[in-house]
Amino acid sequence: MSWLRGATTAEGDVVDVELADGLIRQVVPSTDQADPADRTGRTGRTGPIGPDDVDLTGQVLLASFVEPHAHLDKALTASLARNVTGDLAGAIMAIQTLLPTSTVEDFAARAQAALRIHLALGTTHLRTHVNVGVQSGMRALEALVDVRERWRGLVELQLVALVSNPLSGQPGRDLRQALAEGADVAGGCPHLDPEPHQAVAICLDAAGEAGLPLDLHTDETLDPRLLTLATLADLVERTGFRHGAAASHCVSLSMQPPNVQERVSEQVAAAGVGIVTLPQTNLFLQGRNHTVGIPRGLTAIGPLRRAGVIVAAGGDNLRDPFNPVGRGDALETASLMVTAGHLAPDEALASVTSAPRALLGLGPVSLTAGSPADLVALPAGSALDALAAAGAARTVWRSGRIVARTHVHTELTEPAERPRPLPSSAGANRSGGASPAVHANPEREAVR
Repeated sequence: MSWLRGATTAEGDVVDVELADGLIRQVVPSTDQADPADRTGRTGRTGPIGPDDVDLTGQVLLASFVEPHAHLDKALTASLARNVTGDLAGAIMAIQTLLPTSTVEDFAARAQAALRIHLALGTTHLRTHVNVGVQSGMRALEALVDVRERWRGLVELQLVALVSNPLSGQPGRDLRQALAEGADVAGGCPHLDPEPHQAVAICLDAAGEAGLPLDLHTDETLDPRLLTLATLADLVERTGFRHGAAASHCVSLSMQPPNVQERVSEQVAAAGVGIVTLPQTNLFLQGRNHTVGIPRGLTAIGPLRRAGVIVAAGGDNLRDPFNPVGRGDALETASLMVTAGHLAPDEALASVTSAPRALLGLGPVSLTAGSPADLVALPAGSALDALAAAGAARTVWRSGRIVARTHVHTELTEPAERPRPLPSSAGANRSGGASPAVHANPEREAVR
């Protein structure tokens, strides 16, 4: 049993949180904030500070972050496989030069290096797409299955089998093999297939046969002629698929007329398909052929949310040809959901916490009794400060146990004191004339 003392919640309350057996046992107003007369009735916090208690004074305490869309097998390869054109086609070409020669050990090393970055910054659950089939065989999947088991209890991984095209050929068989060999979710890129709508059906069939969820790279293009999201929603609803379906990217939806955005969003909501938007990578890859009014490349976040669709946000790529500058920080993603996605700060935080938890089929986490103690604390005066500053200093709990702790120490040189101006009585200069006025036109200065 331990206490987290003096923590600030996202709502601005200052509380003490008791942890026991991997759960939050109780949350009470901080004893430092409460009236002493009120403390006598409280349990657990009236005695001395325990050896496992943590002082979180001046820190914001949040549910730990969930990454709904990563590519751990490609992470940290930007210097090994350069994207010459900077767009999606260039990224695919670059990674194709690297994956075929990567070993199981290479994939595992990259994945674990990326996981350490994610965990240190507060992510405790992560869904990663893993390339299988033509380019790398089952080597990446073999590596990630081992990494998933090795890191269980620290970071929980879900592995999506990401196959190439055409799905009507060998890639479709690769998908079924990957699901049989340890992948948790069926994946693919139907919009890049010669027969996009047929490819959606093949992926859905494979997931249904395995009794596993589906998460497709969907319409990662600004071309409005491609809208396989509507096909996916229609098939999920008509087939009664109930294992969980997600569509990632969905960029072309933002290029549709408002009435089409609204209609497809309502269709997606009715089918129960969740959406993952990926601001870092799509801001980097999309729109390079537009010289005026460059589109942002995000999906139609507003219409989807208004229709009741779960919209989660992910980091996607971590310093690879698809995004050479990713940080692996969910708060960077949330910040972009404010600036590029136009969400309110609290909505942006939900897009990297509660929304991806729901989309990935995980239980909710909140600062309430009985909730799993999967938490992250960082120095800040409020949740908005935490989102805006997003420093590296953080403490991360997984099932009530501290699994990462980062300290940052800053030393600054303070500016020297400025000389004080001479008194006005000393205004006459040595020649007997008046000293120049500091403000020749005070009224004008006041309105600058």
